[in-house]
Amino acid sequence: MAKKKHAKKHEEEASEAWLLPYSDLMTLLLALFICLFAISQTDQTKLQQMAQAFTAAFNLGGPSFFDKMGPSNSMQREIISAEDAGNAAYVQENQQLQDLQAQLEEYIRENNLEEELSTELQEEGLMIRIKERALFPSGSADLVPESQRIGPLVAGLLAQVPERVLISGHTDTDPINTAQFPSNWELSSVRAMTFMKYLLSINQNLNPARFSAIGYGEYRPIAMNDTPDNKQKNRRVEILIARSLTFNPNEGFRAQTDTDLVAK
Repeated sequence: MAKKKHAKKHEEEASEAWLLPYSDLMTLLLALFICLFAISQTDQTKLQQMAQAFTAAFNLGGPSFFDKMGPSNSMQREIISAEDAGNAAYVQENQQLQDLQAQLEEYIRENNLEEELSTELQEEGLMIRIKERALFPSGSADLVPESQRIGPLVAGLLAQVPERVLISGHTDTDPINTAQFPSNWELSSVRAMTFMKYLLSINQNLNPARFSAIGYGEYRPIAMNDTPDNKQKNRRVEILIARSLTFNPNEGFRAQTDTDLVAK
């Protein structure tokens, strides 16, 4: 009977021996998933810090796998160099847009056009807004003589820079339903196209490949459509001189596309 009791105790001890390698395996799997998660992130600083922490915890003095997780010195130099180049290009382009804005603002003051033209330096680029009455009669896409005071100036400014240009037409919420313009979509689109063609026709230095036109109808107002004055503000044509580069804190500098401009 004594021998049977001893055998039973030995079997119980053997059955619990798997716990030690199992716990080691779980620890290694946890470390693996943390490493994979860290590698998938774009924050190289945090990745390097995590690699150093794992190296200190697991390395016994020899070469470590975690040493290869962080960016190499040459890679770090390339990243810094690319950021510096993007920053310099962004600053230079921003200065050019500010210079253009200053020229236009001076012309607006000298010619008392504050009620017709305005400018705004935005994240997407330099925005030039022209009220409807300075370009078109109400409900029409035919240019008025007043447009000859504005068109040559705008065309001359656009010829000074290589950036892309998006011209957009906007209306208020008052519906239109004529044979030529069944809705505000058509009216705003034709106005944008008409003004774009006018600019290209009066300045041969403008490259048509830089230009695009779009109509937004009443769907991108800059004021409530609750008063005649506010409705007048919404009836406008906008000329956006688009930045070549845009900056996002999560992505850094990148080229701005036409899709970015239309979506915003």
